[in-house]
Amino acid sequence: MTLARLAALHGVATSYSPSPDRTVQASEAAVVAALAALDVDASTPEAVRDAVAARERALRERLLPPTVVLWTDTDTDASPEGPARDGAEPTPPETPEALTSLPPGTRLTVETEDEGPLIDLGDFTGAAETPAPSTALPLGIHRLRATTPDGTTAEAHLVVAPRRAPAPPPRAYGFLVQLYSLLSRHSWGMGDLGDLAELASWSGRALGAGFVQVNPLHAAVPTPPGGAGDPSPYRPSSRRFPDPVHLRVEAVPEFAHLGGEARERAGECLERAAELRAAVLREGALIDRDAVWELKSAALELIRDVPLGPGRCAAYSDFLAEHGEALEDHATWYALAERYGPDWHAWPRPLQDPASPESARARNELMDRVDFHERLAWLTDEQLAAAQRAARDAGMPVGLIHDLAVGVHPDGADAWAQRRHFAAGMSTGAPPDAFNAHGQDWGLPPWRPDRLAESGYAPFRALLRATLRHAGAVRVDHVMGLFRLWWVPTGRTPVDGTYVRYDAEAMLAVLVLEAHRAGALVIGEDLGTVEPGVREALRERGVLGTSVLWFERDWDGDGLPLPPERWRADCLATATTHDLPSTAARVTGAHVRLRHDLGLLTRPLAAERAEAAADVREWLALISRLGLLPGGAGREEDEVRAVHRFLLATPARMVGVWLPDTVGDRRPQNLPGTWDQYPNWRLPVADAAGRPVTLEDLVAAPRLHALLDVFEALRPHPPRTR
Repeated sequence: MTLARLAALHGVATSYSPSPDRTVQASEAAVVAALAALDVDASTPEAVRDAVAARERALRERLLPPTVVLWTDTDTDASPEGPARDGAEPTPPETPEALTSLPPGTRLTVETEDEGPLIDLGDFTGAAETPAPSTALPLGIHRLRATTPDGTTAEAHLVVAPRRAPAPPPRAYGFLVQLYSLLSRHSWGMGDLGDLAELASWSGRALGAGFVQVNPLHAAVPTPPGGAGDPSPYRPSSRRFPDPVHLRVEAVPEFAHLGGEARERAGECLERAAELRAAVLREGALIDRDAVWELKSAALELIRDVPLGPGRCAAYSDFLAEHGEALEDHATWYALAERYGPDWHAWPRPLQDPASPESARARNELMDRVDFHERLAWLTDEQLAAAQRAARDAGMPVGLIHDLAVGVHPDGADAWAQRRHFAAGMSTGAPPDAFNAHGQDWGLPPWRPDRLAESGYAPFRALLRATLRHAGAVRVDHVMGLFRLWWVPTGRTPVDGTYVRYDAEAMLAVLVLEAHRAGALVIGEDLGTVEPGVREALRERGVLGTSVLWFERDWDGDGLPLPPERWRADCLATATTHDLPSTAARVTGAHVRLRHDLGLLTRPLAAERAEAAADVREWLALISRLGLLPGGAGREEDEVRAVHRFLLATPARMVGVWLPDTVGDRRPQNLPGTWDQYPNWRLPVADAAGRPVTLEDLVAAPRLHALLDVFEALRPHPPRTR
């Protein structure tokens, strides 16, 4: 009985391939630690032997796995290559593999999600060639029961999902923006949901844009007194609820009803907000999220004392009822964090369990604060809804694309409220590869695949439903995590990690199901090292990929830039992302100088510059041969426009424009590998000289309109005036 056998039985890898021609063995310590996080003892040979026997016996004796997937046709099934197949015969449901080993004569019944009448699917022969149950089952998460002829019974969650996620429009372009970076003359020192609504309304009506993609708007971990907060939107306290720091305070209806001293104090907040805004826009200060939240929270405390009108009160009550225990847990964590600090591991031990009697008592004692945080979630939800309405009213076929971060902060609200679903003592990351010889540790606890399956993927379903609530699409960060994640034991380096597998079919089924219910697209961030078969599986289910120009080369052939006709159609094509140099920085080589100045280069500056310049020359040569750079290379603005003409020459169904590219910004929003050396996540959109640009400035910027002339063919004619 080997450790490798035990690891395989629990989906823990004992090796990985950073490239097709190389296999690396995972350390035994990493495998043992990953198994321990799944409550499997592999500390001694005897323990391994016993654990293998127990697992094999359990698999041999079980009738059904915890979750079964049934894919089915819907009226809206469509391929990225074209519309739904009008008049085509529905494809018979695929037989779930989990049912093929059932004993002959096993009777299957289903209790549907809406607690309707029990559906009897009849006897199942248990043969692989037997068709799936022919009785039409509604989409959803149901309860499947199997009863064998000898009376043995078993139950499982049954996910009935459409075969594909909703298809994108025939062609659309839109903006990619980090919302905090987009200040207007009305925002409080960082971009907010009012600015997002304005950007969507203007770009949809005046420019024919089809979408606006934003960074994760998840709730952040509060900053401890006297400390500094983590500004990264990819390390949130909660992915389930949005961050009220994005609120446009004056747009909260109760703000207008402030009176007396409260109105004076609110006016002081507005004055201070104007100073923060001016410091960023005119004095070159960095965006200070902590200072913005300090002002906004003070104003929101004042607003909370304004009684809600009957209609508003009813709407708030509906919100509370809809989100129930999850919202109460979320708000309770924030109330407890105010008293004990934002790391729940340091709280009194009984409060570390959200279900403990002590936590229930604390919730009651802090009900006033719990209500405050519940109300903040409601107000933010309202403004998110308003922003999506603005986008759709402006004619956008997609509207807002929300970004789903890959994980949550280990000390935050989700890790506390859902602690049994997270693997203790583990962090997600990435193994060493050609781009990072030391690997990566993201500091995010991974979900346990076994607990997810046992719950019918309830936390994942709830997360997706919340993310898609006011969205036309969702971008899934590191979408490969639906298949496997690199687990790093606490206190060890990323090199000492290993991959742990998830039930990708079930994860995809839940993702496609929730996207279908929301009528939303799904975009997977599939950049970097992707194991064979993953992109094909995502494409089969209608999940669009992400293609960034500088990475699209013929890696299996001559390594040259990939001509446009060889790009995939089922993707969002862009010139850059928030973690990469802007297009202006790329074509001028400014990104190399930046890394040199920060001491990040591993080779001489001249060598790095030469390699970067050669990369750009190869791309511009291809672009010139295609006639997309009519004036020839040499002028930065012309080259940036040519890059976007190339993106339009590909078959990509969606083309994204990095908003800072429209004004020549040369600074990345995030520079991987840095912490305090670079102001990650704190820079406003700026022009080529580094001068901050407001939303109002953008509207009138000649460079923006010159770049967007490239997209003239995708604009509606005549221009929208609604």
